[in-house]
Amino acid sequence: MDFKKEVIEKSEELPVVVDFWAPWCGPCKHLGPIIEELASEQAGKWELVKVNTDEEQEISTQYKIRGIPAVKMFVKGEVINEFTGALPRIQIENWLQEHLPDERKNALADIQKRLDSGEDAGKELSDFVEQNPDMDTAKLLLAKHLVFNHPEKTDLIIKDLSVPIKFIKQIDVLKTLIEFMTCSLETGSDLVDKIHLARQATRSRDFDKAISTLIEVVMIDKSICNEIPRKATIAIFLLLGEQHEMTIKYRRKFDMALY
Repeated sequence: MDFKKEVIEKSEELPVVVDFWAPWCGPCKHLGPIIEELASEQAGKWELVKVNTDEEQEISTQYKIRGIPAVKMFVKGEVINEFTGALPRIQIENWLQEHLPDERKNALADIQKRLDSGEDAGKELSDFVEQNPDMDTAKLLLAKHLVFNHPEKTDLIIKDLSVPIKFIKQIDVLKTLIEFMTCSLETGSDLVDKIHLARQATRSRDFDKAISTLIEVVMIDKSICNEIPRKATIAIFLLLGEQHEMTIKYRRKFDMALY
């Protein structure tokens, strides 16, 4: 076969999914018909190329095929994702949906980039979700954007996810933040006042003030309000990400406050 022409050059125009297989491979016989059927159903979105590893040993060595079936997705001449083994149809469908290039994904990535830079793109994101109700990634991004100012809406959004199991960790973070923003607090306590102050700071996305205030509460009383200051601080770190400046600034101080 002409791998360069059929895969490398072709992937400049259209994503190419390569199924590395062999006639003696039992799992290959299971995977083959599934991925061939998907290629037929989704014709025009991507192209399937089958590579017999017994006949194409040089190609198999080049792409470090150590177990089969092995499936690799090529875009613009490069492998952008892969999996090994005979996955069920639904998992292959999810893999294709997640990794195939898509104009909608590019548009969503642009919105996320502008949100991360502090630009007010919330209305655009909300409109995007309304126009693309099948995109769980867009719904999840909207949930993260709304959680501090509209926790009730966030709760409805995460309940509407079509495949919530894929986002279970992120959903747990959002549920913790919803609890932080909505749990009832008795008044008349300095610590409760600090929690209210932290809530107010998160609404305005002043994470410096919110996290430092929550850490103050944790240092005084870890158990207050069902440990919500501790849980909320961890959730904010996870929401922002390990490399966010506020996570880097406060993570060690928070860890020390716990002991």
